[in-house]
Amino acid sequence: MTAIAPRKAVILAAGFGSRLRPLTDLRPKPLVEVNGTPILHNALQNLEAVGVREVTIVVGYRKDAIQYSCGRRFGGLDINYVESTVFDRTGSAYSLWLARDALLSGDCYLLEGDVFFEEDALRRLTIDDAANSAAVAPFLPSMEGSAVILSEGGFISEVRLKQTAVDLVSGGPALFKTMNLIRFSDATLRTIIVPALDDLIGSGAIKAYMEELLAHLIESRGLRLAAARCDELRWYEIDSEADLRTAENIFSPYADPLFRHQIVSR
Repeated sequence: MTAIAPRKAVILAAGFGSRLRPLTDLRPKPLVEVNGTPILHNALQNLEAVGVREVTIVVGYRKDAIQYSCGRRFGGLDINYVESTVFDRTGSAYSLWLARDALLSGDCYLLEGDVFFEEDALRRLTIDDAANSAAVAPFLPSMEGSAVILSEGGFISEVRLKQTAVDLVSGGPALFKTMNLIRFSDATLRTIIVPALDDLIGSGAIKAYMEELLAHLIESRGLRLAAARCDELRWYEIDSEADLRTAENIFSPYADPLFRHQIVSR
């Protein structure tokens, strides 16, 4: 059975993108282009393609550039903005908390604004009837950041922060990279995610990241998050100029498909 695709989405796009300087000196990271297409435009186009009709974007650094680029209407999408005035000293969980009204309005996709991906990654999130799902791909030696371990039933059983190639231990559990593309049900958002965000921010933990919140909820609050495997799909999280070059190679219209696959799977 296939889950019903959400009609709404939230995109976190408030941060500095300091590791992409000087490309982000005059523009926010979500507007950095991959082969001529801004990262954020790619996300919006893919969201519209899977049936989303309303998107809330959390903005901060150079917010005017994003608002000018995307407007109040992008293709068939209605665009709303939530502003973070403290983006320089808060983490992604705080940005998500700012968008809590949007999260309380029904089933929702949640994206971070630095991932360039193909449309089918969103379709994988509704491939079964699980209430909530997150896109994942094999954790490769070239990657770093949050990783997850999957249960035999295909759910995320553990989130491990700050992973690198060193953590790919032979004989250990397989690690998967989180792609920062998630689908949450209305019930989960209302009963688990938003209350947890209220507690987190209320405690003063404004620098926490979304991955830290998910790790806590999976371990301590029983959050069930199905893993949507995207092993063969093209995607890349762009944090640095090296990441940008890799993404441009993966998505180059002139690259041989086998070459693109080798970049993703190496």
